[in-house]
Amino acid sequence: MKIVCCLKQVPDAKNVRLDPKTNTLSREGVQSIMNPYDRHALEEGVRLKEKFGGTVVALSMGPPQAEEMLRDAVACGADEAVLVSDRAFAGSDTWATTYTLTMAIKAIGGCDLVLCGKQAIDGDTAQVGPGLAHRLGFAYASYARKVHGLEGNDLFLQRMMDDGYDELRISLPALLTVVKEINEPRIPSLKGKMRAKKVEILRLDAAAIQADPACLGLAGSPTKVFRVFAPELRGERTMLNGAAHEQVSQLAAILQSIV
Repeated sequence: MKIVCCLKQVPDAKNVRLDPKTNTLSREGVQSIMNPYDRHALEEGVRLKEKFGGTVVALSMGPPQAEEMLRDAVACGADEAVLVSDRAFAGSDTWATTYTLTMAIKAIGGCDLVLCGKQAIDGDTAQVGPGLAHRLGFAYASYARKVHGLEGNDLFLQRMMDDGYDELRISLPALLTVVKEINEPRIPSLKGKMRAKKVEILRLDAAAIQADPACLGLAGSPTKVFRVFAPELRGERTMLNGAAHEQVSQLAAILQSIV
C-alpha cells in the first residue's frame, strides 16, 4: 500500500502576525513548524505501514525551507519525501492548492491512500482534504479518529461526529482527514534522525508536474483576500484581582450596579 501524507509548514501560532499591506500572514522572523494535525496524519500513515506493509511518502507544497519539515517527517518514519516548490505557486488559495497537489500525486505515480490533517492552523479552512479527494476521484472520509484495520481493499474506521461517532467502511483508493484524537505522534529516534540527514528529497516544480500555469498561484485562485484585520476591542473591560472568592464578590457588586 502506498500512502501519501500531505504536510504543510505553518507559522508557529504563538508568534503569528499579519502584514497589513499584503493581507497575508507575515512569516519573516516567525518560526515555522509542521501543521499539528498533519503530524497526526503522518503518524497514522507510519502506523498503517508498520501494520500492513507499504510505503509512506511525505508530500508538501511550499517554499524551499519546507525541506527541513520533510526531513523531520522522514525521521518520524516516512520512507520518501517530496517537495513541490515553485514561485508560480505563490498566492494559491485552496482551489489552486488542491490542483497542484493532485498533479504532484499523479506525477509520483499515484497512491492508494492519502492522509491529511483535518485543517491547517494558519488558513483554518478544512477545504484542502475534501477538495483533493474530489480532484483525485477518491472516496473520502473526514474527522477520522480511529482506523480499525484493512481487509482486502476496504479500510475500516471511526469518524468523529458532534453527537458521537460513525463506523465506516471505505474502499481504496481513499483520502482521510484526521483529528488529533487518532494517535499520539512519536518522537524521532536517533536512527531516524540519521536517516533523515542523508535522505534525498525529490523536488518538483510546475513543469515537472505538468501543471497548467493558468491553474496555479494567484492566477488559478478564484478567491482573493482583500482585507485581514484584528477586531477592535469594543466596550470597557474590568480586570478582577485577588482570590477566587474575592473576585466573585467583585463580580457580584458590578452586576448589581448594572441592574
